[in-house]
Amino acid sequence: MSGESTFGRSDLPPEQQTALKKAIRWEFFTICYTSITITVVAFVVGNSQAMRTAWVEDMLSLIPQVAFLTALLFVRRKPTVDYPYGLHRAMGVGHVVAGVALLAVGVNLAIEAITGLISAEHPTIGTVDLFGTTVWLGWLMVAVMVVVVVGPVFLYGPAKAKLAPVLHNKLLYADADMAKADWQTNAASIIGVLGVGVGLWWLDGAAALFISLGIIWDGVRNTKGAIVDLMDQRARTYDDKRPHPLAGEIVRHLRAQPWVADAAVRIRDQGQVFHVEAFVVPTKKKVSVDRVNAAARGISRLDWKVQDVVVIPSDRLPAEADTAS
Repeated sequence: MSGESTFGRSDLPPEQQTALKKAIRWEFFTICYTSITITVVAFVVGNSQAMRTAWVEDMLSLIPQVAFLTALLFVRRKPTVDYPYGLHRAMGVGHVVAGVALLAVGVNLAIEAITGLISAEHPTIGTVDLFGTTVWLGWLMVAVMVVVVVGPVFLYGPAKAKLAPVLHNKLLYADADMAKADWQTNAASIIGVLGVGVGLWWLDGAAALFISLGIIWDGVRNTKGAIVDLMDQRARTYDDKRPHPLAGEIVRHLRAQPWVADAAVRIRDQGQVFHVEAFVVPTKKKVSVDRVNAAARGISRLDWKVQDVVVIPSDRLPAEADTAS
């Protein structure tokens, strides 16, 4: 098995292998596309605060892709004595870094926008000579912002959104979610530029503030999601909208065993794979090792994300364990 198809000790099924290869290709495509758009916007950014804020947001949008590709280098490594659970948390760490960076820069940009509005700074947008014709720079700004939105909204945003649930990757999902919402940034910057063009100077600062608030919201959402996962909250779906259904499947699987009276489970989401602690109350006081091992193997076969399984016979279930009730 090649390194590309392995997460720690889990060998990825064919569907996940294909999805991972596609995700890697889309991340490299995004980095190239965004680098080009950053360069193009740099030529027309001018004195518009909205354009500068959108430009900074473009730069920040590179962080999730870099974090994803960097984390992959670690999560593929097998567990060792020093790291008995593997290095799957690297994906969560990358998620935190991306969230905090967005939050910090977003707050800074919001303060700058508010300061500009309070001090009534009137931005000016001049003209440029283009092929012998004098053109208002604002039209070039608008044209660039219309063109660059194609990639995140219509190409790699939707593509990553389809791959994230297949890989159960929250960082990839957050990246896709931010890309799909990129049109709001571009629309706001266009409104700000056109506002300056018609004499409404404050629209530029207002647009910059709107964009920066979007960056702050992305930062808060990503930071919160990543931190609660690192704190071992109850395993949830890739979009954090509901508890992961695998817990219920495991409990039902265990309760179907003739030697099990009751069962519950604790699942630790380590990034893309799960560590499972299954508690069972046997019908009799003695349980054979073969039955316990068979139960663990059965749980492993339920889902590729099951990285580690521990089956614990007990006379009672822990109160905090998930009984899928």
